[in-house]
Amino acid sequence: MSKIVNYGIIGCGMMGQEHLRNIALLPDTRVAAVFEPDAAMAAAAKALAPEAAFVTSVEALLAHPALDCLLIVSPNHLHLEQLEQIAATRPLPVLVEKPLYISVGQVARVAVLRGAYPAPVWVAMEYRYMPPVAALIAQAEQATGGVKMLTIREHRFPFLQKVGNWNRFNAQSGGTLVEKCCHFFDLMALVVASEPVRVMASAGQSVNHLHEVYDGQVSDIWDNGYVIVDFANGARAMLELCMFAEGARYQEEISAVGPKGKIECLVPGPGRFWPAHLGAAPVPQLIVSPRDPKGPVVLDIPVDPALLAAGDHNGSTYYQHAKFLEVVRGTGPIEVTLADGARAVAMGLAAQRSAETGQAVTL
Repeated sequence: MSKIVNYGIIGCGMMGQEHLRNIALLPDTRVAAVFEPDAAMAAAAKALAPEAAFVTSVEALLAHPALDCLLIVSPNHLHLEQLEQIAATRPLPVLVEKPLYISVGQVARVAVLRGAYPAPVWVAMEYRYMPPVAALIAQAEQATGGVKMLTIREHRFPFLQKVGNWNRFNAQSGGTLVEKCCHFFDLMALVVASEPVRVMASAGQSVNHLHEVYDGQVSDIWDNGYVIVDFANGARAMLELCMFAEGARYQEEISAVGPKGKIECLVPGPGRFWPAHLGAAPVPQLIVSPRDPKGPVVLDIPVDPALLAAGDHNGSTYYQHAKFLEVVRGTGPIEVTLADGARAVAMGLAAQRSAETGQAVTL
């Protein structure tokens, strides 16, 4: 491999363009080729990566000679199909956006891919790499004495508009508890350090998208819910999601509790959505609250302004890419594996099913 790492990118909508901005911050990298079928999104991506070749198909992208790795940022329902196409054609190292797949019917195909893909595959779970969340993950065991309860609250803005409105429908997104929440199920398993065994959920569509119709189809995507997950080691975790709460000061609030104490982090939403008349956007915080001696310790966890400007995920996209680049160069390990990505989706699908049926789902 040359000193310069050349990326091929499949999909350059809103999230794809965030990836472009963050790749540009990494030394010795270049976007060599892009496939983006939407003309407006392709034009926006061209402004960010003017030297890249813009091609008209995945086949043409994979035929581009100067590629060292691939990035999949297409709509959810295309991820697995495109991974399979890459595996059959040119199995380079891949960073694939979440979710890895979107339906129970695809599980066997994911298993085949896990067993056969000869190069590294990293599933993009950006939330692990938000600086306040990373600090919580690193200190959770020491602060709690072993996590027994984990709570994740996300109070945020509604789903944004995507090309073709694919994110308005369960059939294309996997459903809110897969599309949006697989990040959180990944965090649960990581922090608790155990496998999920049972999922219970209550969720639905209460406020957002109720009267949206596209090509004669009414949007069926959910906008709120609760999910409880039991783990094999006896720990339990809960997710509280509300997507009509963009007035909140913090978007994510995560707390882990064990016999020694509690640790929590507070994460603001995208700075571009913070009202200018309220002054500076909130700074992320980490709070450690021991049981003995009592006395919470509050730490600000500021994020580099350049990284905040490059995307909507508190710098996590950059940190994830820096680690993936080490994988491509052969100097670092895969931290989010196909198994991790598959587990997170399995938990999300179980939550979707539990909410639909009113029954707990055993994994």
